[in-house]
Amino acid sequence: MAEQALTGLKVIEWGSFIAAPFCTELLAQLGAEVIKIEPPAIGDESRSYGPFLNDVSNLEKSGLFLYLNLDKFGITLDPTKPKGKEILLKLLAETDVFVVNQPQFDLQKLGLDWETLKKSFPRLVMCIITPFGYTGPYKNWKGHDLNSCALGGITSTIGYPERVPINPPLYQGHHQAGLMAANAIMISILNRDKSGEGSFIDQSEADVWATIHIGMGIQSYLEEGRVRTRTGHFSAHRPYPDTVLPCKDGAVCLDAPQNRQWKRLLEAMGNPEWGNSSIFQDRILTTDEHWQEADAYLKSWLMQRTKAEIFKIMSEAKVPCAPIRTVDEVINDEHMKQRGFFNSIDSPNAGNIKSYPGVCYKFSKTPYTPRRPAPSIGEHNQSIYLKLGYSLNDLETMILQGVI
Repeated sequence: MAEQALTGLKVIEWGSFIAAPFCTELLAQLGAEVIKIEPPAIGDESRSYGPFLNDVSNLEKSGLFLYLNLDKFGITLDPTKPKGKEILLKLLAETDVFVVNQPQFDLQKLGLDWETLKKSFPRLVMCIITPFGYTGPYKNWKGHDLNSCALGGITSTIGYPERVPINPPLYQGHHQAGLMAANAIMISILNRDKSGEGSFIDQSEADVWATIHIGMGIQSYLEEGRVRTRTGHFSAHRPYPDTVLPCKDGAVCLDAPQNRQWKRLLEAMGNPEWGNSSIFQDRILTTDEHWQEADAYLKSWLMQRTKAEIFKIMSEAKVPCAPIRTVDEVINDEHMKQRGFFNSIDSPNAGNIKSYPGVCYKFSKTPYTPRRPAPSIGEHNQSIYLKLGYSLNDLETMILQGVI
């Protein structure tokens, strides 16, 4: 098999659910060798989340787990036990990157925190992903996607003002943190290769939202006095339209902030008379005070056309527009097919699944090719532990003791 961009990089993941596994999945897609550590018998938390094949719950058939753990080797291990810690330290001796999402106080209690590990492994890059960070007033607090999204500020901008705030769907807080952690790891590896020293990455999920996404609102608040609020299907205090509206077979997103885009939008609609109305002369004012009238005009035109028709018209007119697609429409999208975005992978437990999401990039010299399906619970215990010097009798003993 051809080498990939990160071939030769060795990664240990002691994480669970989404953030840490997604981080290491991104590294595995680039060719890194990732060994995933799961709790004995029960496995990763994400195994209990669907979608499940035929809607039947099964720890080996979770769609979420199967996607997040492609191309990884999988072992079971309990590092909270003395023997388990001994094994983990042996693994770390041959590792470049250690990714965890365990609570800080647990790592310190076990002597597996960065301050301790760097003494034995000075070239190690360690990344800890937590809801609120490794330092600060909330460092020991438990949290979930719901909490990190709220503290990070993104929740304050999503939903309708008369209803409760909502989160971005499908645990995006965890995914965003995993993505940013992978970026930080790549930078740290480049630095280590130059300096010879490892580093510690403290990745807070709340900080990702507060900086990467919400941070852009600080400038508009300081310089223009804008206060971001929840406005439902459109963005407040922006030139109309920046909105999602229904059409004949679903919904589309329209965003035409530039005057020339707005002009082309009206031309694509046949230059309707209402386009000359005084309520459209200041389109920020349109958004803030006249969005209902504006929506009504656009809806009457959109509801006569399908998503595909609207997208074609707006693309030709060079107006930013996107159809809101269903999962089935995304999987069967012609552009996705041409890009070869989805992969077909055979899993011993889940069978052949043809809709694994691929990668969002194409490298000419090191293209992405799936190497192996997600591991079953403890699938690589024997091969990895024997390589570390343990015997089959050792493995049987450790199984009985609940170490692996």
